[in-house]
Amino acid sequence: MSEVRIAAESRTAFGKGAARKIRRADKVPAVLYGHGTDTKHLTLPGHEVLLALRTPNVLIHLKGDGVDELALPKGIQRDPIKGFVEHVDLLLVRRGEKVTVEIPVTTVGDVNSDGLLDQQLVSVAVEAEATNIPTGVEVDVEGLVIGTVITAGQLRLPQGATLIADPEAVVLHVINKPIEAPTEEEAAAEGLEIVAAAERETAEAPAAE
Repeated sequence: MSEVRIAAESRTAFGKGAARKIRRADKVPAVLYGHGTDTKHLTLPGHEVLLALRTPNVLIHLKGDGVDELALPKGIQRDPIKGFVEHVDLLLVRRGEKVTVEIPVTTVGDVNSDGLLDQQLVSVAVEAEATNIPTGVEVDVEGLVIGTVITAGQLRLPQGATLIADPEAVVLHVINKPIEAPTEEEAAAEGLEIVAAAERETAEAPAAE
């Protein structure tokens, strides 16, 4: 995993008013904690933070204003309407130490045409070195038939990652396709066919003597 370097400024003003002022300047208030150290209150550039957080479990190298640390995002608050980042909690990490994170599960390929892929877990918990966190785990589902089940323990994790999640937890399951109800047009057409068939039977029936 590559590191994303982000300039950090120490923050001494707190409260809602101070946070709004920071956001108006296109910056993000943040806190850095971990390893028994005192919590540090920081201000980060908003655009750089937004770009960095597009990568799951991104490793951030905070640099500047007396700060030179590695951190992982642990809590992100976003504006519910506009989506911009309002606040970030950052966990201090050291090179070589292992951390537990959730990594996304993605699929490639298509299951058998008779089946439907039911993905029950979109991520799994793993342990990995803080500076070598995998971006995710990929599962090839090409041609899988109905009834196939893939559990967390069957995932081929990237080198250096250890599964923390329950190995028996179902990640993927190939199920029968649901029977689709006919549309109104299809139902109407079928009804007309039934009526027409009944009329033909009546017309073809021998007259009573």
